[in-house]
Amino acid sequence: MSISNYTELKDAIADFLNRSDLTAVIPTFISLAEADINRNLRHRLMENRATATINSRYSVLPTDFLEPIRLHLEGTSHNPLELIGLFEMQKKRAASQDVANKPLFYALTQSEIELFPTPNVNYDLEMYYYAKVPTLSSSTTTNNILTNHPDIYLYGSLSHSAPYLAEDPRIQVWAGLYKNAVDGANQESQRSKTSGSGMSMKIEAY
Repeated sequence: MSISNYTELKDAIADFLNRSDLTAVIPTFISLAEADINRNLRHRLMENRATATINSRYSVLPTDFLEPIRLHLEGTSHNPLELIGLFEMQKKRAASQDVANKPLFYALTQSEIELFPTPNVNYDLEMYYYAKVPTLSSSTTTNNILTNHPDIYLYGSLSHSAPYLAEDPRIQVWAGLYKNAVDGANQESQRSKTSGSGMSMKIEAY
């Protein structure tokens, strides 16, 4: 069974459920699975990059922002800004009397980045981050996670049918398969980032 787009995913879920009375709520199961995916999956396919010119204390986060990976001023990629908590940010700002300078630290609020020190001139900011999975719909029919890991979507969605299936033993099976799929994808992503990191090549002259 091919699962490469939103329609095929809904059809597959319907086949597994074998409950025609649940057809109308399958999109809800998919939406709930996407919420789970955003909480539990951290895959290289979710990594994104954004840039901005900053000259004030706050900068707006990307709309699809999920979790930071690295934040630095362009030209200083080997010296990323350090992520700190809001309380620590307040302490640093009070201790320095909020004198503007080159930013060294950042904190996250609900929809913004707070920088410290407050920028004293314009700086080009570059951020690498985990982005939310694009929500599937009739207009957005696929995304990288569905294309490469359809089992995550399938079993995640099926797991959220539990309230409608009472004591159906399939629920535990689907939940286990979903966890295995997420864990496997996370491990695969981590291997892809580290494989070959310890390799070296010796070239001999003749």
